[in-house]
Amino acid sequence: MGQDGGKAWQEILYDVRDRVATVTLNRPDKLNAWTSVMSEELKAALAKADADEAVRAIVITGAGRGFCAGADMSRLSSAAAGKTSLMVMDKAPTEGIEANFAQRCSYLLGVTKPIIAAINGPAAGIGLVIALYCDMRFMAAGAKLTTAFARRGLIAEHGMAWMLPRLIGPMHALDLLYSARSVEAAEAETMGLVRALPAEGFADAVHARAAEIANLSSPRSTRIIKKQVYEAMFQSLAEATVIANREQERCRDTEDFREGVAHFLEKRAPDFTGR
Repeated sequence: MGQDGGKAWQEILYDVRDRVATVTLNRPDKLNAWTSVMSEELKAALAKADADEAVRAIVITGAGRGFCAGADMSRLSSAAAGKTSLMVMDKAPTEGIEANFAQRCSYLLGVTKPIIAAINGPAAGIGLVIALYCDMRFMAAGAKLTTAFARRGLIAEHGMAWMLPRLIGPMHALDLLYSARSVEAAEAETMGLVRALPAEGFADAVHARAAEIANLSSPRSTRIIKKQVYEAMFQSLAEATVIANREQERCRDTEDFREGVAHFLEKRAPDFTGR
């Protein structure tokens, strides 16, 4: 059982180092199979990291040899026997642009800090869905992912049918969804779904990428850029440009803009405040 500042975590671990919060799915004996407890704890951990000024980037990974093998099979077996529902129906809003960032998994897009998925081992079903809603995905060489759903008599869950084609195009998305085949990191990289890194030293390499963002980029800039990118999915080009022009003008009077110019001219490391 993990613990953070007096809070006991049952199925995740939480650690902050170098301005990077690492959230580790922690059921290694089950390849970190997804449960309702894990779902709630991940959401709470991301909210904690988002509210912490000492955190400027977030990594999600898995304990042991897996990332997340999908839903715990005991839940699927119970549903197949007609004993439980497959879904806990959300009461999330369905109208307005903010509704797009308030669904069961899409809330990750609304977290204001960069989120990186460190796919250290098998990622399937809901595990892959969580990775899709991260801003970047790094995958250990040799690791495998699968949508899994079609081979369980299920459909593309949690907005995956919307998200996946936008990341890799309709043909690749339908290939992965129709076949539910296992795809290694190298092929996933050719699709543009992940960036593959050597398995040896994988966790340290992903942490280094996250720490570079956390320590060299303005947290104000990354916060606004993330909002721009995801809201632009629901905007016209003209709307996105008008917003960019407005945000660019606001930069002029910020501490981070002044520091961004100063550290470049003075040839030193930046000291951004996020303001």
